[in-house]
Amino acid sequence: MDEDGRATRPVTRARFSIVIPALNEERYLADCLRSLAGQDFAGEVEVIVVDNNSTDRTATIAHAFGAVVVHEARPGVCWARQRGTERARGEIVVSTDADTVFDPGWLARIDRSLEQHPSCVAVAGPCRFREGSPLWAAYPRVLFGAVAIVRWMTGRVFYVTATNLAFRRAAWPGYNTQMTQGGDELDLLRRLQRQGQVVFDRHNPTYTSPRRLNQGLAYNVVVTFFVYYLLAYWLNRISRRPLLGTAPAFRSDARSRSVVLWIGRALLGCTMLAIGFVLFRTGVYVVGLI
Repeated sequence: MDEDGRATRPVTRARFSIVIPALNEERYLADCLRSLAGQDFAGEVEVIVVDNNSTDRTATIAHAFGAVVVHEARPGVCWARQRGTERARGEIVVSTDADTVFDPGWLARIDRSLEQHPSCVAVAGPCRFREGSPLWAAYPRVLFGAVAIVRWMTGRVFYVTATNLAFRRAAWPGYNTQMTQGGDELDLLRRLQRQGQVVFDRHNPTYTSPRRLNQGLAYNVVVTFFVYYLLAYWLNRISRRPLLGTAPAFRSDARSRSVVLWIGRALLGCTMLAIGFVLFRTGVYVVGLI
């Protein structure tokens, strides 16, 4: 009853809240939201698009599909996911990306895994590239095949993709917003596994854009993976502040022609690797991980 004695509708809680950070994603976002609208899951789902300073039609497209749009002025995927998760009212929060699509049974399979493992804190799955060369198609299958094998042997998940991670809102430890890369994957996984079991369903993939792969094998191995992912995660976690920033955002399938910029980033990576080695040898690495 309200103050005037009239019956009020109870506040309902969605089963799922799907959080999608977005920076200038007008090219991909509609496909993502359309595939979410086509899910065969019968329960209530809310979709939250976090506009992280877009200058294109990202917010307009999200509104057109009926998504909840929230704005986060602080740049970075961890800030965006933090803002979206704080806004979420679902029992289960699902992390994914704006350039990712899903088959119709994706959410229902997540729901089934949660029901089968009532004590788990999260359910993760693999991702695959929507297109690309056979080499790049094989890469995620090998990676997530290894994740599944290690999970089967040890009970631990060593990697999750932020395109396919569902966690119980009550168990959410928050994102480390000082992280620029890996904070919404490796760091969140580490925090979740402190609280309980993380289930890995290798038969429930998402399908993501290979746009960064168009920069070439060398760029992705040296710059994207070693410099802006592993090294950034390691250094920023030890220092507890963002020493190394986020990787450049690619919003086109065209390959970058800036060879000088690429070389500069590679040199930066080598320099940071050298610094990291010195920190490791002097014991800072051990202190930082305690």
